[in-house]
Amino acid sequence: MKHIKQIVKETDLVFIAICATCSGLSVFSMYAIFQHMSLMDSVRPVIVQLIASVIGIVRAFIISFVDYKELCDYWYVHLAFCIGLMILCMFIGYAPPGTTNKAWIELPFGMSLQPSELLKISTVLLLAHFFEKHKNNVNEVRTLVKLVGIACVPMAFVAIQKDMGTLIIYAIMISSMFFVAGISPKIIGGCFAAVAVAFPVLWMTDKIDTYQKNRILGLFYPEEYASVMWQQNMGKISIGSGRIFGKGFLVDNHNATPLAYNDFMFSFIAECLGFVGTVRVLLLIVFMWLRILSIARRSADPSGSLVCVGIFGMLMAQTFINIGMNVSLLPVIGVTLPLFSAGGTSVIVTYCAIGLVLSVARHNPKSLFDAGLQSRL
Repeated sequence: MKHIKQIVKETDLVFIAICATCSGLSVFSMYAIFQHMSLMDSVRPVIVQLIASVIGIVRAFIISFVDYKELCDYWYVHLAFCIGLMILCMFIGYAPPGTTNKAWIELPFGMSLQPSELLKISTVLLLAHFFEKHKNNVNEVRTLVKLVGIACVPMAFVAIQKDMGTLIIYAIMISSMFFVAGISPKIIGGCFAAVAVAFPVLWMTDKIDTYQKNRILGLFYPEEYASVMWQQNMGKISIGSGRIFGKGFLVDNHNATPLAYNDFMFSFIAECLGFVGTVRVLLLIVFMWLRILSIARRSADPSGSLVCVGIFGMLMAQTFINIGMNVSLLPVIGVTLPLFSAGGTSVIVTYCAIGLVLSVARHNPKSLFDAGLQSRL
């Protein structure tokens, strides 16, 4: 009993409870979608979401006992495995319904795997290791070139898949880690400026696919690109129809937003819960972010803080981009809402990331830490 009490004491139960609440709301929302909107003949996605959430919570708990420092030290093992899957995806990858990128690998029993999701976790651990190794000279030119080169390796494989949504997530996640690690903000700003300059060039040289251009143009000329904006327009109608207190979940008059269970889960929840309920859901997500940053601040070493910051950057970027898609502030680029949108791989990988945060909390007593990181956090 003493051992069990010690385990419970060392586990951030509040953090787990917040994440489990998000998953519970996701499963219930998907059940409402499939039962009352008749978007599919089977409730299999609901069952998959439920099983993935349960497996994810268990994995998060298990990973919390593994010392994240060892995972950082053995970066070459999981990185090689993830890159191997990315290469395999080039040959046997497929695009599920509702997507255009062949970024998934089919598994037995009708399941699938998106290697780029696993590569996110590996990238965070990889960068945390090298930032720890070079923490005293991160702004030296030689070190900076090395770190940028390391960060570009996983991003290059994502770029090959032409998965722009995931690539943007990587860029924000990695930038967050660079900033907290002490890289000069001018250097980070310069990189973003270079991307901003390169974008028009890519646009004019037809390096961006036509359907991607249309999604961007549709934000500025919605009437001319009405067919492209149809899903987003339906999503906005759903959000607006929720009004103040929402329609409720188990009703028959929901707006039929295409793929509401996936990228547009936020619009369905907003319709069900209204403005008041949506604010509560957003606060739940914000509390999850704050919990991650709190654990980062308490970390006894820089690598632990960087792991937490990388995961925070990943979840924050996904949330902002997904909600931006739902309210037509950003084009649809296939980014899911963490723990809410349908997707077994996404849910389990997100919980693996949460497990790493719990590992940092478990293996780092509350103490003083590096002043440079403290000033950035």
